[in-house]
Amino acid sequence: MILIPIIAVMFALALDFLFGDPKNRYHPTVWMGKLIGKSVPYAKSKNPITDKINGIILLVLVITMISVLIALFSYSLKYLENLGSNGLYKILIMGASIILVGILLKTTIAIKGMEEHASQIMDSLSKNDLNGARARLSMIVKRDTKNLDKQHVISATLESISENIVDGITGPLFYFSIFGLIGAFVYRSVNTADSMIGYKTEIFKNMGWFAANCDKILNFLPSRLTSLVMVFSCIVLKEDWRHSIHIMKRDGSKTESPNAGYPMATLAGALGIKFEKMEHYVLGDGNSEMTEGHFKSAISIMKVTTILFVLFFTVPVILMLSYLGWWFNV
Repeated sequence: MILIPIIAVMFALALDFLFGDPKNRYHPTVWMGKLIGKSVPYAKSKNPITDKINGIILLVLVITMISVLIALFSYSLKYLENLGSNGLYKILIMGASIILVGILLKTTIAIKGMEEHASQIMDSLSKNDLNGARARLSMIVKRDTKNLDKQHVISATLESISENIVDGITGPLFYFSIFGLIGAFVYRSVNTADSMIGYKTEIFKNMGWFAANCDKILNFLPSRLTSLVMVFSCIVLKEDWRHSIHIMKRDGSKTESPNAGYPMATLAGALGIKFEKMEHYVLGDGNSEMTEGHFKSAISIMKVTTILFVLFFTVPVILMLSYLGWWFNV
């Protein structure tokens, strides 16, 4: 029934806004990370070609395992639905499906979790605990944070918020809209693998090659679509949406990643600030110091973008694909 995925999306967002992420031992994304982390030592090879092949096999196995588990879950729901024709029974199964699908989908997105972690960084800065802020920042960025000054810490935090809008919210919702839970979990699997081994370092440049390139491909459309929705969020929040478009078009392609620069540049333009990763890129042309106010505005943009993305993309796509007979029920 087409209402199930639509209501499940709303339920997933409500869960995230209200409760945030579950504890690690109950979090499927954390399980994926642990599985990948424990598999890496066995897959690592001194031979570059073998290392690259092992990286491909590792990611394919993780994706296959996740897909099989979600497919079994979907089959079980459909099997239970077909067991009875009683009206009350159908309503109960529909309710259970909405709750279960919503809970599972929620584990692929991170709105409140990102807000809480970023808030802890800003709280450390407000207490003049720069080392504490650097340490917390190191948990969500790939760059070396040991020597960052206060402004670069804030910049990296806001950049992470803008990237998280895609990686932790609209990316999973994009693929859920088209492929159901399997799409959301496959995307999250690739994204998690990229965050763990998709580094251009001597250790991971071969093993993480496949994960990094899959992540680039999967994020190509979501990153650009999200940037456009962010512009609408800026209109709603009365931020500088015209400047956000200008900076997105001018600086969106300046980052090493072909995708990350677009939401980052859009946010920098909207807030009139400048993001800088030393020796890598500068996005935006703001000259003012970044403050707690910029942080709060970034969080507001993240939340409004989430809601608008569901309204502008997720729900319409589910309805359209369902009408065409394509959409995966869960």
